[in-house]
Amino acid sequence: MSLPRIVITGASGFIGRHLLEALKNDYRIHALARRSQVRCGAPVHQNITWHQVDIGYAKDLRETFELIQADGGADIVLHLAAHYDFSGAEHPEYHRTNVAGLRNVLDNCRNLKPKRFIFSSSVAASAFPRSGELLNEDSAPDGDHIYAKTKAIGEKMLAEYSDVFPSVIIRFAALFSDWCEYPPLYMFLRVWLSRAWNRRLLGGRGKSAIPYLHIKDAVSFIDRLLVQHEVFADGEVVVASPDGSISHESLFVAATSYENENARPPLHTPRPFILPGIHIMGVVGRLMREEPFEKPWMAKYVDLKMDVDASRTRQKLGWAPRERLGILFRMPFLIENLKYDPVDWTRRNRDAMKLVRVRPNLKIHSLLEKHKDEIAETFIVALKEKYPSYKSMADKEHVWSQRLIMRNLRNAIRLRVKADFMAYCRDLAVRRFEEGFSGEELIGALHTLNDVCLDVLARDPEADDMKPYIPTCVTMTIMFGIDQVKDKIDDNSQPGAGRDEPRGPSETGEGCPL
Repeated sequence: MSLPRIVITGASGFIGRHLLEALKNDYRIHALARRSQVRCGAPVHQNITWHQVDIGYAKDLRETFELIQADGGADIVLHLAAHYDFSGAEHPEYHRTNVAGLRNVLDNCRNLKPKRFIFSSSVAASAFPRSGELLNEDSAPDGDHIYAKTKAIGEKMLAEYSDVFPSVIIRFAALFSDWCEYPPLYMFLRVWLSRAWNRRLLGGRGKSAIPYLHIKDAVSFIDRLLVQHEVFADGEVVVASPDGSISHESLFVAATSYENENARPPLHTPRPFILPGIHIMGVVGRLMREEPFEKPWMAKYVDLKMDVDASRTRQKLGWAPRERLGILFRMPFLIENLKYDPVDWTRRNRDAMKLVRVRPNLKIHSLLEKHKDEIAETFIVALKEKYPSYKSMADKEHVWSQRLIMRNLRNAIRLRVKADFMAYCRDLAVRRFEEGFSGEELIGALHTLNDVCLDVLARDPEADDMKPYIPTCVTMTIMFGIDQVKDKIDDNSQPGAGRDEPRGPSETGEGCPL
């Protein structure tokens, strides 16, 4: 039997990596991510096809979806890709990824026509409910944080495609693992379990509370939804969360009492002192060159509770979070992992806190694609002016040749792997030498290609922030190609040049040469 097919965007993220591990034997997966499969630690499996692509670049994404379509399409698209950080700043990445990127994905799904488009959101997309009220599936995405605003735009955008494919929206609780990997909780534990002067301080009355969901339960939720998505109406909201919420004070007690049975209770910071205290910590942090995690925007949420009622989703889906995976039950496991391997603990959590940014190689790839016609025309003119053999080449051959070499160059930059470009240059050298080109002409042509690419990119303001990376991405890749041409020149200059492989002793009847 053929496996059901699924597209997962944001596959290198926290949920994505765990989900791939869980689904790899039961689904044919097209995984889309900015990072490479190896670098992000995602599983490598015969059922997973990895596409390193940025959903913010429409053309690159369109080409990826064309490959997916050619491979048989997909039954479901699970959209996990999103930007979120705790700086509080309205970073352009929110709109580039959460809005424009989503639009690109949805537009490509018009041709793909999946049976369901699953959109990942968060309970944090909604504003904190008033005292005594609960968030549920009917709650509006009315939060005032920039993340909430972009998620609200995304949910509204889904309705524009309802005539092509149905959607469902998942709002997740705060996700964590036995290694923590949830930035605010990581920062709390760093302080609470240390000897820092503020290790017992809690903002306000310590009643700030949100719901937490273990990553294993998040994966089991999605797994169940993939099978039973048809029971939900188009555009329906489902909530992946335990009921209620867990306060900072409860987390503090669970963490400190496990480490020390005689742990002292927390000290509460009056609300009027919180915002000035955060500003002072910010000034001190900048002087010490260590920016504090606490930001002024966080002050207004002190002592607010995000209580949840997800009973409707649980009943309809036949799913419930496991009690043993609740955050208070798992706290000893988090702390044991911290003690067992503090290096890996820190690495995992620092990775979780990194700001999402467009990798330079992907942006440079996109810029080369953007200017491919200008590069081609300039390159061909330069070749005809500088080198006799290229001057006599037919125009059609010029166009085809530059198209091939630029395609190989762009792919090498996009994948950050130079092997295919090197192999292409070596094969090209063989062909050109047979046609009577000199080695100097071919090497000169590659240098010219580099000069043209650098010159064109230098005139584009979009490439200004890429200047430090262009030599590594473009020039270094071309230099690897030049090395292969020189290697072939050396081969041709040796005795017996022109033979593809040296003959062994059995072919000559002679003994091995010394």
